[in-house]
Amino acid sequence: MAERTALVVVSHHRPDSLTAHVGDVVAARLKEAGYAVDLLDLRAEGFDPRMTTADQPDWDDREKIYSAEARAHMARVLAADVIVPVFPVYWNSLPALLKGWIDRVWNYGFAYGRSKPRLAGKRMLWLGLAGAPDGDDFAAWMKETLDRVLRAGISFYTGITEAAVEVLFDAEGEPQIVDDEGNLTKGEALTGPERTAHYERMDRQAEEHLEKFLGL
Repeated sequence: MAERTALVVVSHHRPDSLTAHVGDVVAARLKEAGYAVDLLDLRAEGFDPRMTTADQPDWDDREKIYSAEARAHMARVLAADVIVPVFPVYWNSLPALLKGWIDRVWNYGFAYGRSKPRLAGKRMLWLGLAGAPDGDDFAAWMKETLDRVLRAGISFYTGITEAAVEVLFDAEGEPQIVDDEGNLTKGEALTGPERTAHYERMDRQAEEHLEKFLGL
C-alpha cells in the first residue's frame, strides 16, 4: 500500500504566530497517523503572493507552462492525498499570502479547466483561526461565508468533493462582542494558567477537527 501523503500549508507573516503553532500541531498529528507530511510555510519559503504575467491564465492555452515557482508548488499539491491550509481569518476571508498562493498555483489547466480535474480524489480541510468567540451570530455567519468561498468556491470547483471548513474561534483569548449597532466590546484578556489552558484546548480542537475529517 502506498504511503499516505499530506500537504500542510501555513500562512502567516510571523514565525512565532498561533497560526504557525497550530500548523505544527496539525503536521504532528498527521505524522502520528502515518502520513508523510510536507509542511509548506509560505512566509518561510519566501512565496510571493502577487500575480505575475508568467502565472496569469491564458484562456486560449490550457497547456500554458507557468513559472518554475508555480510549477514546483503544483507538484507538491499533486503529491498530496490530503491538503490542510492553516490560516488566520482576515475580513472573513483568507490572508493575502494564502489567497495569492491559490491565485498563482491553483491555475487554469492545472487545478481547473479540465473535464477530468487533476485534483479529484484529494481531501481538503481548511482550518482558520478567528478572534471572534464561538457561539455568537457573527461567528456562525463567518463560518458560513468561509464555507461558501473555500469549500464550494475553491475545493469543489477544482474537483475536490471531500472538503470541509473549520474555524478555531477566540484565537486572541479575550471576549469580543459586536452588537446590532456595530459596536465592539472587548473583555479582559486571559493570563497565566487560564491562558495556557485556553490555548491547549485550541490545540486539541485542531486535532479533533482533523481526526473527524479524516476518520482517525
